[in-house]
Amino acid sequence: MNSIARASLKSSLDLSGRDLALLAAAVVLGAGVYLLASFFIYHIGFPLDDSWIHLTYARNLALHGQWAFQLGHPSAGSTAPLWTFFLALGFWLGLAPYFWTYFLGGLTLFGLAVLMEQITRRLISTYNPRLPWIGLFFAFEWHFLWASMSGMETLLHAFLLTAVLAALMTGSRRYLSLGLLTGLSVWVRPDGLTLLAPIVLVIFLVEKSVAEKGRALVLYFIGFGSLFVPYLLFNLWLSGTPMPNTFYAKQTEYAAWQARSILDRLVVLLVRLLTGPGVILVPGVIASVVLSIRRRAWPTIASMLWCGGYLLLYILRLPAYQHGRYLMPAMPIFFLFGLLAFLEFQTSALFRHFQWMVKTTWRISLILVTLLFFGLGARSYGEDVGLIESEMVVTAKWVSQNIPAGAVVAAHDIGALGYFDSHELVDLAGLVSPEVIPFMRDENRLAEFLSQHGANYLIAFPAFYPELTRTAKPVFVSGGKFAPLLGEQNMAVYDWSGH
Repeated sequence: MNSIARASLKSSLDLSGRDLALLAAAVVLGAGVYLLASFFIYHIGFPLDDSWIHLTYARNLALHGQWAFQLGHPSAGSTAPLWTFFLALGFWLGLAPYFWTYFLGGLTLFGLAVLMEQITRRLISTYNPRLPWIGLFFAFEWHFLWASMSGMETLLHAFLLTAVLAALMTGSRRYLSLGLLTGLSVWVRPDGLTLLAPIVLVIFLVEKSVAEKGRALVLYFIGFGSLFVPYLLFNLWLSGTPMPNTFYAKQTEYAAWQARSILDRLVVLLVRLLTGPGVILVPGVIASVVLSIRRRAWPTIASMLWCGGYLLLYILRLPAYQHGRYLMPAMPIFFLFGLLAFLEFQTSALFRHFQWMVKTTWRISLILVTLLFFGLGARSYGEDVGLIESEMVVTAKWVSQNIPAGAVVAAHDIGALGYFDSHELVDLAGLVSPEVIPFMRDENRLAEFLSQHGANYLIAFPAFYPELTRTAKPVFVSGGKFAPLLGEQNMAVYDWSGH
């Protein structure tokens, strides 16, 4: 390829300043709508109590130099050390907890939109649009907007996973860099380890000689190990285990989910995955699988296997609640497969005289469903924020102002409590009290545990601990309106002193 042709190709692949401005504007608009929705439905906040866990670790790191949920007690209760560190920057700058957290989420969503637009241009040579509509799709897709404003590491993890798989699909053989990115992803969530499988598979299928395979593996594992080994040592130093406490606690907490039939769990997975524009993209995903197999496009096939395996792994181990947030990191690559097939379909003659009609119907359907769920997602985000703010945050602030100093408080949902209150805490979810993990769903043993640790108050949703709360006297009930709308009782503070 001569220099003029290379320059022309590079120009077609690069996003212009106008493209970047459009994607940035889309992210700002979408984020603004979601934050306004939460403001008018209740007020500004976060849709998960776990968001406050990260913020508590980040604040203690930034202001006190301690990796601890409670000062003076180092712990490995943060699943995402890298995300926590980024949040800590906001406290150093005086912009946390809200503005900086939303900014990080919006910046990550912008990065994802740019990545998907760029990768599409590299994979589909005929895609050279006047508007970067692939990137715009990701900027407005409701799962990603919800995740970007959640205060969680979910979208950053999705970005890193997608970046590695996208590099594979475009033919990258920079195995040292791929190893570094894999190791970095583990610092965001432990399941970044799943990237090992597709990359090793590609090395064995693509590299020609034994020497080339060996060299690629060595480079990859040097890059991976240089970040993964410090991650293991970090957790061992904090808790004596190679993984964060949450890794073990979640397995115990959701044992009941794991006991449900596989068919039941697969149905839940499909509902979460396809609630929104995903349902329009399913035919494209199927077409992408077929085309990739026919072409023996091994990197793409490896990415597809990763996607299916990731979704299956999570649905087997953890529930697809909170809009399937554990599944969200696999959604970008899943949606990309469907979009790539559509772009290829546009230049084919599969439906002959009806090609234009089918193409137009599919595109309009995708736009309408994306915009419909953009609005529904905003309302859902606002209601999620309302639930957390009116239950966990309200309760935490009441405890801070009304519980006597020196009292010991036990709770399962500790995020807002750790951020807004400073009482000694017994964590029934095992994040900062890992000794509770083996019996965290056994209420009789929990009652003994609370008494042994001198708990004076218990904070819980009554339905979550029916035996513990049955005879305990409530001294405060949140009174929030969102929990009853979901058929749940309000969070309450119980006097545990007499037990």
